[in-house]
Amino acid sequence: MNFSDEVRSAFRRGETDTVVTMSEAEVARAAAAGDFGGEVEARYALARVAIRGGDLRAGADRAREALVVALRSGDRRLEERPRHVLAAVARMSGDLVRARELYRESIALNEALERPETVNSEYHNLAFCELGLGNLDVARSLFTAGRERVFRHGWDDFVPYVCLAGAALASAEGDPGRAARMIGVTDGAFAALGQVPDPDDAADLAAIRAAAMEALGEAGFAERYAQGRDLRPREAFGDGPR
Repeated sequence: MNFSDEVRSAFRRGETDTVVTMSEAEVARAAAAGDFGGEVEARYALARVAIRGGDLRAGADRAREALVVALRSGDRRLEERPRHVLAAVARMSGDLVRARELYRESIALNEALERPETVNSEYHNLAFCELGLGNLDVARSLFTAGRERVFRHGWDDFVPYVCLAGAALASAEGDPGRAARMIGVTDGAFAALGQVPDPDDAADLAAIRAAAMEALGEAGFAERYAQGRDLRPREAFGDGPR
């Protein structure tokens, strides 16, 4: 397993200290060796750690450092992750109009790079921007299309995020009971992969959870959440067992 695979796996497992240690060492090694790809990946990892820790400014700074290296390399493929982080920071900062613009730019880049899974992921993030801007129909359409792509192509790593989108829609549509069930499905899907949500999605999940608990009360939330933990993702969407 190479550095990129190892550091991303550690991040998904929530092993923050390991990610920092690995990434700082890789920045030093890659910078000395003129390895643009390794340096971008390491600085990107440090940006994600900062965001997970709630320091959006540091996350943006690390992402900009990575983008400078990517631009210096002349390899557009290396621009993708830093640009994604900058869009995520804008979204988490509440600047949804700016985030929407950056996600659209990221989608165009990934389409040019022929990266369909990443295009799908960025459409997911764009949908959350539309949801936050009050464009419920647009968000619903984007989430539905994304879910269909994920299940059709077997992109299993993205299944938990599809479930999170379902919880977000339920909450936005004023159905806290369904939101609580979908939170249970979401948590189960992440646990099945041995992963935790990305920072921006973790923030969305926490907000949806808090809203559902407030609406249902602790006991009501727990009951519906448990129902969700017993469902598989496809079952939760009425699409048969998975």
